[in-house]
Amino acid sequence: MPDLIHSLLNQDIGHLRIIADLWGLDLDSTDSDSARDELSASLLDFNLLADHLDSLPPAADSAIAALLASNGRIAWATFTRQFGDIREMGAGKRDREHPHRNPISVSEILFYRGLLARAFFETDKGSQEFAYIPNDMFELMIEERRKNLANFADLAVNNSEPLGRPASPAEKGTEILADDFILDDATSMLAALRMGRSNWQFDLRLGALLASTNLITNNNIQAEPVKTFLESSRKDALKMLYDSWLKSDTFNELKLMPSIICEGEWKNSPLDTRKTILGFINSVPANKWWSIASFVQAIKQKHPDFQRPAGDYDSWFIKRASDGQYLRGFDSWNEVDGALIRFIINTLHWLGQVDLAVGERATEATAFRIMSKVESQKSDLRPLTFDENGKIGVSSNGKISISRDAPRVVRYQIARFCEWDEFVGRAQTVETKNINYKYHITAQSLKHAKEQGLKAEQLLSLLVKHTDGKVPPPLVKALKRWEARGTEARAETQTILRVSQPEVLEEMRKSKAAKYLGEVLSPTAVIVKSGAIQKVTEAMIELGLFAEDLSSRMKDEG
Repeated sequence: MPDLIHSLLNQDIGHLRIIADLWGLDLDSTDSDSARDELSASLLDFNLLADHLDSLPPAADSAIAALLASNGRIAWATFTRQFGDIREMGAGKRDREHPHRNPISVSEILFYRGLLARAFFETDKGSQEFAYIPNDMFELMIEERRKNLANFADLAVNNSEPLGRPASPAEKGTEILADDFILDDATSMLAALRMGRSNWQFDLRLGALLASTNLITNNNIQAEPVKTFLESSRKDALKMLYDSWLKSDTFNELKLMPSIICEGEWKNSPLDTRKTILGFINSVPANKWWSIASFVQAIKQKHPDFQRPAGDYDSWFIKRASDGQYLRGFDSWNEVDGALIRFIINTLHWLGQVDLAVGERATEATAFRIMSKVESQKSDLRPLTFDENGKIGVSSNGKISISRDAPRVVRYQIARFCEWDEFVGRAQTVETKNINYKYHITAQSLKHAKEQGLKAEQLLSLLVKHTDGKVPPPLVKALKRWEARGTEARAETQTILRVSQPEVLEEMRKSKAAKYLGEVLSPTAVIVKSGAIQKVTEAMIELGLFAEDLSSRMKDEG
């Protein structure tokens, strides 16, 4: 940071005289350069500075303490939100209105005493404006505080001091322990993408995570990485996903939040933001329930600009998803920045790193608990992952049930041959492994698999191997016949027109309705071509006949 004399370079003789007056000094110099040298020498006198600091009002002393605790500088936007702004005025207006006699903020008190300066500094996020204490004055203030405080450590930023407070009994509510269910969702999504199933809905985060782990590229499966992932133990696979998320600069939590819509070309830094928030989270004691609301509020008070370069709350175009209202300015902090902190805590739970709790009548998590490294490694306490040794059930009608603890790579392979049914629920605790994924084999699913280069005999081999040879004989026969002959039967839904007498059908076949009629089933029944029933009934009226549309009546009754 610049020293005092350089911090005063842009101040005219009038401003320098104001500083001298507030310090009780007589300024003999008549030009700015000489006055600046004279004033700096006086203000940097240790005893005079100590006496002047003692004379400050409590609010101003708090501002000095905050600057000292932040190594002498705080982002200007952050500082002025807490301690007020400085009115912009030229020398003429200043000399007429004497703002130093009636300051409107703590910032003005310090500014007109030469204790506070303002400048742009380069940071890892670019050029940013800061409030700061001139460097040589800062060093004297540190020395002064060391002599007057028993514990100078109170002035330093203590990253080990947790933000917020422990959760109250009401906030603990219903516990939702961390699990590794993300591995099962990932298996389903990878299988769906491999099959070209775009209609299955997955968490948007999952696609972004699989892409950052190099398992997919532009929604296309990367065969070798996927093979490694699916064949890894659950513990190793979960670590693979977590480590990838931890280091990813493409997994952008802000733009994945469902409550907001980000527009425009502006850019944020998700990796830097994630590291910052994880630093805050790591200050929280392990294995202790912590209040999410107090944690978020503490960050808002102490580190509100954790993701905003220069405290800028206006250049990012972000809309509220529910009504399209733009969220701009610091007033929207809770809906954007605060919501992002909550989202990252939930993402950590999704990745099996923290437990959550939902308070009574709450609609979202109200507390979180970090799992210690010791606990996560002790299988006798609460194992997060388990061995994949579950079996597969197969029925003679082609239905397949695969338990959650069956090998993921096997479910991935079998799923590609089948139609998918909904699976039952989702595990809320790691002890609940009795979740079954339901599939069934159809001619269409086998045809689709064949188009991807898969053979029915491969499915049969998988089923035999992982059911200990307990594949029902009828299903074995059906798969072998399909492999040899393909589809041998077809089920169709058709509209059938039935008439009372053969003569009526003959009359229709000679009318303009004939082009809408298909295969004759009997002397009094004929198939109506798809979508043509309305045309047929209209043509019948012209022949003096009314037809009752039973299909329409059934829909109404249903």
